[in-house]
Amino acid sequence: MSMTAMNRRSLLEKAALGGGAFFTAGVLDRLNTRNAAAATLKHPKKAKGYGAPVRQRDQFGREILALPPEFDYVTFGDIGSPMSDGNPTPVAHDGMRCFRWHGHKLRLIRNQEDRAAPGAGSVLGPAGTRYDKLGGGGTTTLEFDLKTRKFTRDFISLNGTTVNCAGGASFRETGWITGEEIVVGPAQGWEQNHGYQFLVPLDREGPEYTEPLRAMGRFAHEACAVDQRTGIVYQTEDPGSGRGAGLYRFLPKDRRDLSEGGRLQILARKRRPQYDARENQVLYAEFQTEWIDIEDPDPDAATIGTVFDEGFAKGAIKFNRLEGCWYERGSVFFASTSGGGTSAGAGKNGDVNSDGFKEGWGQIWELRTGGRDSGELRLIFESGEGAVLDGPDNLCVTPRGGLILCEDDPSTAYDPTDTHPAAPGITNVNRLIGVTEDGASFEFAVNILNDAEFAGACFSPDGEFLFVNIFGDGTPGSGTTCAVWGPWRKGPL
Repeated sequence: MSMTAMNRRSLLEKAALGGGAFFTAGVLDRLNTRNAAAATLKHPKKAKGYGAPVRQRDQFGREILALPPEFDYVTFGDIGSPMSDGNPTPVAHDGMRCFRWHGHKLRLIRNQEDRAAPGAGSVLGPAGTRYDKLGGGGTTTLEFDLKTRKFTRDFISLNGTTVNCAGGASFRETGWITGEEIVVGPAQGWEQNHGYQFLVPLDREGPEYTEPLRAMGRFAHEACAVDQRTGIVYQTEDPGSGRGAGLYRFLPKDRRDLSEGGRLQILARKRRPQYDARENQVLYAEFQTEWIDIEDPDPDAATIGTVFDEGFAKGAIKFNRLEGCWYERGSVFFASTSGGGTSAGAGKNGDVNSDGFKEGWGQIWELRTGGRDSGELRLIFESGEGAVLDGPDNLCVTPRGGLILCEDDPSTAYDPTDTHPAAPGITNVNRLIGVTEDGASFEFAVNILNDAEFAGACFSPDGEFLFVNIFGDGTPGSGTTCAVWGPWRKGPL
């Protein structure tokens, strides 16, 4: 990785968010400086972090994670395990957010990215609560006790949707916005149209029939992030490689009630229409942006790229596979999972899309939102090799002003030698990568259970626990949720 150096702050400046969560503002100041501009992608700066990850056992004696030596963890919510509501835990643990709940308890709302065909799927619950009776995806809500460091309860909180990938906390953190990463409908055998965002209230005690937030757009939703001052919702899109993706924002009529509708817009570069940001980018080069209205955010006959195609025809920026998204103190940080590289290069192990784009190892962008009609965009991270980072997906800003990136290395066909000494026998290893306040990167955690991606990284409001999911492969026990704690203050996260 190469990021320009970030200023150190002698004191942690904390900003209160809705719901009582606290995060430092320092990351923005650190990311804003341009020292050490001579750092290169070929020789990324490495950080000590918290020490090299070593294999560790959970409370059941299972080896799930490799972590720095002074850290510990517990696991809960295994795929297939019985939930408190009597249903089996669904498959495909993906995006997630942590919320303050009652007393010393937290609530986690977790996406279940079940891709089953119509009429199948693992997210059960009463048929009358389903948005689409044929939908088998949705969300689960889990409770965790901070004092005892134990999981206490879980249940289905949304059903009848499909391919619930990522999302974000709503305005004032009153709930979780969950997005469908697919565009299908009756023509594909479903009873309802899909490709929407849904709101799951934090205080929901079971699945309830939920209408989609249609004005927020019908496209392949990934993550979203809400400006807690204005209620503006920023949204990423992942239609797959080779066709382009956009960064969107939604201007709600009522920031406390997204069902009231609003205006959907897509990001464009000023004076450079249809700008291709997928490759040949200069680190920390800054350019001004503007927003373009989407006239038809909910096309009935949509395919996976219909909304983006309208925006791109009007001049929108083209990214590659946008996934993780996080708002922090006037900036939106978002990941392009396989963006990067140069036109002169061969791409990620020779992988070249049909449109000529050569897959990269991943990019992290920052949009400084500015006023309602403009902003400044810049690339702050671009991996030049898989050892640094391979496929950033979900991400979060940490309580001490760093970044955690969830790795989703998608295929051994691209990198058949993706091994790790902490995970012998696994040929497609996924990690949590930390980014320090001075721009260096390091491995924080390694999935030593299997080759599934990490997803849903988020901290407890007090900054003491990191929660993260292992996606799994659909078989019982292959996916789980982890709560990690340790001497965070000894390091940058």
